[in-house]
Amino acid sequence: MNILLSGGAGYIGSHVAAVLVEAGHHVVILDNLSNSELSVLERLHQVTSQKIPFIQADTRDTDILMSALRKNKIDAVMHFAGLKAVGESVSNPIDYYDNNVSGTISLLNAMHKCNVKTLIFSSSATVYGEPQYLPYDEKHPTRPYNPYGRTKLHIEELLSDIAQSDNSFKIVCLRYFNPVGAHETGLIGENPSGIPNNLMPYIVKVAKGQLPNLNIFGDDYETPDGTCVRDYIHVMDLAEGHLAALNFLANHSGWHAINLGAGKGYSVFDVVQTFQKSTGIEVPYQIISRRAGDIAYSYADVKKAHVMLNWSVKRELAEMCSSAFNYAT
Repeated sequence: MNILLSGGAGYIGSHVAAVLVEAGHHVVILDNLSNSELSVLERLHQVTSQKIPFIQADTRDTDILMSALRKNKIDAVMHFAGLKAVGESVSNPIDYYDNNVSGTISLLNAMHKCNVKTLIFSSSATVYGEPQYLPYDEKHPTRPYNPYGRTKLHIEELLSDIAQSDNSFKIVCLRYFNPVGAHETGLIGENPSGIPNNLMPYIVKVAKGQLPNLNIFGDDYETPDGTCVRDYIHVMDLAEGHLAALNFLANHSGWHAINLGAGKGYSVFDVVQTFQKSTGIEVPYQIISRRAGDIAYSYADVKKAHVMLNWSVKRELAEMCSSAFNYAT
């Protein structure tokens, strides 16, 4: 198939591109490079031994999207493009709604005009909000508590409405939990600028000596060791989940929301200790006050992905840690 990846030069998109090319698909990447770099394209060339076509553009430019869909005879779209920092979304909600929601509407307009009806959307477990019960399954109430999560939910609802209005649409919203790690070659991975918002890249920067120590936000939660528990999934397992979703849509129409996670939780101390054991590098840390909005537990029920996509994770936390460090060194 010919597949357009919006935001395909980013962390998740680049790993999905590698998996799709390996599976024999033709990939086109469209990205405005606001949170990615051109060098990713060269590294993908090394990983895949193919030069992946690239279009530098914003998803809000409908005309360019239409041209890309027609010129490349696109059969399906995987939509990764979007702003994703929770704290930033609280400070700049207009930017988040404009980029994430308006960008998706522009993409859908282009797809409609070009008769492209297959879409996989990069959603997030943040759509669930505070847990009413655990693990989160896809029937859990959706009550996101920040603008970033609300943009994801708005897009999901829009896609559901579209699928109901036109039964030829085939749409999967993949609700990610916490992607970490990197490609086994070490050529592509996560490379946030500045001080990372997420645990694993923060640990890696401390291990490399770029930051003095890891700040752990509270050790007094009602968890086995007092630190927050999260569901971490290797980015390559996540990428393979996109291929499984594409295969699923070959024979299924309508709108589907599906969790992608490991289906179990790891505490902050679990991750730190596993990283130290996997790499042999000590990670100094300090306990500071809790961070506003953090919850004690978050992990996925992934039975739906097992049943519908015939997908499950293959990689454990140790490989997540070692691959993240391997990319960064």
